[in-house]
Amino acid sequence: MPGWGRWVLSLVVVALVAVPPVALFRANYAHAKRFREVTPGRFYRSGQMTAGGFRETIERYGIKTVLNLQHENPDPHMPESWLGRPAVLESDLCKQLGVRYVLMTPDVLPQPNDVTKQPAVVTDYLKLLDDPASYPILIHCKAGLHRTGRLTAIYRMEYEGWSTGDALRELRDNGYGYAMASEADDFIIQFVKHYAPRRPGGGPK
Repeated sequence: MPGWGRWVLSLVVVALVAVPPVALFRANYAHAKRFREVTPGRFYRSGQMTAGGFRETIERYGIKTVLNLQHENPDPHMPESWLGRPAVLESDLCKQLGVRYVLMTPDVLPQPNDVTKQPAVVTDYLKLLDDPASYPILIHCKAGLHRTGRLTAIYRMEYEGWSTGDALRELRDNGYGYAMASEADDFIIQFVKHYAPRRPGGGPK
């Protein structure tokens, strides 16, 4: 066999060995993108799932409210599975499953030069979480890291009595990034470091 033929054959063998595991990983990853149980039976977080993963999660955990944090995608058109074509709007799937669908956009700082001012979205968020009928709740953004991480930190501090430091450590551990989860990020300062729980010690409302 000529040298180029052996080279091509080697590439084919490598592709046959490497591609299926990678494809399987990506399919599983997209299905339930970064899904995490924050408080069992109460609070869950994720990235943007496929319709199949979304449906499975809602049914398995008895989700009653879905909070989407994507201003750039206020009603995601979800494929049934990874690499599939868009099949159903998230709001329509929630309606089919009897789940409340809520959109909030925590990306805009209210005052560019005053990161100590609490964003208006936090008031809306707390109002939603104060309502016992909202639970169990699933919150998500696109990646399930930054917007989701900041609002999960507020949940921890407000309703579970976590310190700012503990909330930040969890946020970093879940992929926010150590460099970003600091005073280098105005959103961290505004949403987490300057957040003051409404009552000392937190705990369920």
